[in-house]
Amino acid sequence: MQTEADGNAIPGFMTQLTVTGPFINRTLFEQAGVAVPSDASDQVTWQEWVAAAREVAAATDTFALAMDRSGHRLAGPAVSMGATYFDADGNPALVGDQGFKDMAQLMIDWHADGTMIPEVWIGSAGSYQAANEPFVNGQLAMYMSGSWQIGQFNTNIADAFDWEAVPNPCGPGGCTGMPGGAALVAINTTKHPEAVARVMEYLTDEAIMNEFYARTLFIPGHLGLAAKGIEFQAELPQTLKSLQVFSSEVGKLAPLAYDLQAYKYNTILFNATRDRLTQVFTGELTLDEAIQKMQEDIDAGIAAAQQ
Repeated sequence: MQTEADGNAIPGFMTQLTVTGPFINRTLFEQAGVAVPSDASDQVTWQEWVAAAREVAAATDTFALAMDRSGHRLAGPAVSMGATYFDADGNPALVGDQGFKDMAQLMIDWHADGTMIPEVWIGSAGSYQAANEPFVNGQLAMYMSGSWQIGQFNTNIADAFDWEAVPNPCGPGGCTGMPGGAALVAINTTKHPEAVARVMEYLTDEAIMNEFYARTLFIPGHLGLAAKGIEFQAELPQTLKSLQVFSSEVGKLAPLAYDLQAYKYNTILFNATRDRLTQVFTGELTLDEAIQKMQEDIDAGIAAAQQ
C-alpha cells in the first residue's frame, strides 16, 4: 500500500494491488440447473466447488475447472489446504508438508479424471500459461486466476455471458488467495531529480490515483482510497461485482500468503512446484518423487542465487 512518512516525498507507489481467486461462468451454472455454492455461503471448500463445477461441465459439455499454470496461482489453494511451505527457520521445506501434498494430489486427481482442462498445464509449451482464453470462450465453469483479469473480461466477454469472481474456496488452512501487484518507483540515481519528483508528486496525488484506478479497473494500492472506495468506470454489473469480491478478499489473505509473496526467492520456489508437478500429470514422476525434486531444485536455485 502507498504510504507517506515524515513528510518526505513518496519514492514510489502501488499502481495496482492484485489478489488471486476464481471466476465462474454463472450462465453455465444456470443452464445446467446447478446452484452456485457461494450464493449460500462464502465458506465453500475446494471439493464442494469442484463437485458443483463437474455437474455443470457434464450438463453443458464444457470443462469444470482450470488454473493458470503458475506456482503462484497454486500457492493460495495450497495454503488453504494447510500447506506451510517453510520450516521453523524460514527455509522452504516441501518434503513433509502434508497440506502442500494434499493440494498437489487434488490437482493430480482433477487432471486424471478430466475435471481440469489439460491444455493449460500438460499441453503448455511455455513456462507460464494462463487459461483466460477458454474461459472467455465459454468453455470453463470455473477459472482460478486473479483480479488482473477483470479489465480484459470487461472488454473481451462483456455481457456475452454472466461471469463473476467468487470468494476463494476453503480448506483446513483457511480460504486464501495470494497477494501481488505492481509498483512505480523513482530511481535515486536519476540525473533529473527535480523533474522526477514533480512527476511522482503528480502521479501520487489522490485525485489522480483515484482516476487511474477507476479507469484501469485495478484494486487500489492506496490505503486512503481503499477505505473511501473507488467509483470504477464500468457499467457491467459482473465487472463491478468482481471488483467488490476481490477487494473483500484482501482482508482474508492468510499471513503465510504475504510471507510467500515477500520471500526473496519465491520465483525459484514457485517455478519448481509448477514444473515438477506438471511432470506428475504427464506420468514422468510420482508425487513423492516430484516433491523431492522440487526441494532439490529450490535448494540448488537458492544456492546459485546466493553466490
